Amino acid sequence: MSDRNLGETFAQYFEILPALDAATRADVYHVRHEVYCRDLGWEPLREDEQETDAYDTHSVHLLLRRRGGGELVGCTRVILTNPQAPEELLPVEESCAEVLDHRVFDPASVARTRLAEVSRLAVMRNFRQRKGEQETAGSMSGDDFESRGPQMRFPFIPVGLYLGAAAVARRFGRDHVLVLTEPRLAVHFARIGFAIHPIGGAIEHRGLRVPSLLYTEKVITGLRPLIRPLYEHIEASVEAEYARHPA
Repeated sequence: MSDRNLGETFAQYFEILPALDAATRADVYHVRHEVYCRDLGWEPLREDEQETDAYDTHSVHLLLRRRGGGELVGCTRVILTNPQAPEELLPVEESCAEVLDHRVFDPASVARTRLAEVSRLAVMRNFRQRKGEQETAGSMSGDDFESRGPQMRFPFIPVGLYLGAAAVARRFGRDHVLVLTEPRLAVHFARIGFAIHPIGGAIEHRGLRVPSLLYTEKVITGLRPLIRPLYEHIEASVEAEYARHPA
């Protein structure tokens, strides 16, 4: 690997920001439309090329762009509990009601203001060129973390989006974050010290998925030293964007 740390390398190629204005949110919804509707057919095509749902109104969206030209790369969102109706269930709570293991984690045991969910991670087709990636919204494999001579094929896009989601959740005091993941995602993320804990059995949802939980503070404190500069850069980028858009 070069002398640059992962944060510097990421910053050389990408920029990540919370979507705090209408134009940036439109870019997020367009990425989702291209991936979820046009590429994968998981949602119907929309005339306005904006894929949205009811959870977007109480979500914080993250957009990943290529530095320089601003090419859209990917997105995800952090769904906050509905401030108008905090008792409303998050998507994972609904879809996985029958398989959640309440001995491992019971959402009812946590204040709703401490819960969130990460979903709608999507990566544009130009950045999903490897074998098997065309059938997924965004993926990684164990090979992504293996050394290859002087270089390492590090999965900056999905890892960057998840670290961005962790930074947003932390900013909003959401220390329990639900996510519906591919079964092996926890194994891959464990390699970088990013702890994802399965909390129930698998369901069929656009492939086999497992309800899982991120403890935000444990994720941050558990990151490998190699990864910490990447998280620190992404967190600083998130905070800088909020500073530019004061409430």
